[in-house]
Amino acid sequence: MKEMKEYREEFFKGERALFAVDGAKIYDCIFDEGESPLKESKNVEIYNSQFKYKYPVWYSNNVLIQNCNWLEMGRSGVWYTNNITVKDSLITAPKNFRRCDGVTLDNVSLTNAEETFWNCKNITLKNVNAKGHYFAMNSENIQVDGLRLDGNYSFDGAKNITIRNSVLLSKDSFWNAENVTVYDSYICGEYLGWNSKNLTFVNCTIESLQGLCYIDTVTMKNCKLINTTLAFEYAKNIDAEITNKIDSVFNPESGEIKAAEIKTLIVEKDQVDPSNTKITCDAIGEKQDVVEWRRTN
Repeated sequence: MKEMKEYREEFFKGERALFAVDGAKIYDCIFDEGESPLKESKNVEIYNSQFKYKYPVWYSNNVLIQNCNWLEMGRSGVWYTNNITVKDSLITAPKNFRRCDGVTLDNVSLTNAEETFWNCKNITLKNVNAKGHYFAMNSENIQVDGLRLDGNYSFDGAKNITIRNSVLLSKDSFWNAENVTVYDSYICGEYLGWNSKNLTFVNCTIESLQGLCYIDTVTMKNCKLINTTLAFEYAKNIDAEITNKIDSVFNPESGEIKAAEIKTLIVEKDQVDPSNTKITCDAIGEKQDVVEWRRTN
């Protein structure tokens, strides 16, 4: 086995400071101004260190980073890299993790997660806090447990996703997504799940204006819809078990919706066939055959 070279309490400055290093343990170091200090590196472990400038880990393989910080200018930090694990770290720079294969984050905060996790695959996130728009766009094979996300347009175009015990404050989340299962989570945001396929929610609480629309196959088990209006428009193959009141349901295309109550049910016969959707409900407050903005009188 190749011996690991050690770097301790060093100050690296200038472009490609440790270019193509193979087999290294780095402790208490600072990567200051100078692009791509660890480009083309492999078999590297980094502890208690700081990334202060752009593109620190590109085209790398087999990297462990623990108790480290990315400062704001450490942007676009990890691109084109395979098999990287980041633990117990703070990332304040945007546009991190692009086109990577095999990324694990454990107990990590991303305070500026704009455009982060784009076009990646085989991602594992555990106890991650993230703030920023367009999180995980076009990524695939994602396992999440304990994500706290504040940012719109998350998981756009992503597929093969399992999320547990999470909070997503995210408008337009799961657009154009495929094969998504969310357990025991809270989701708040308008237009949830449009143009997606195979979405499943189990033991979730959801708040959404015009959410769950234009979906092909949506399953909901033991879920709450709070302050949720105009739901399920043109959604097909619905299997929804809602344990509370739905404020309004609008033009579902096919399937079954079970709810304790539907305050307003709107089904326009010239837009959808009512016989294709079974409504099982203890109480429907009002039925309408045309939506308000189409009324002429």
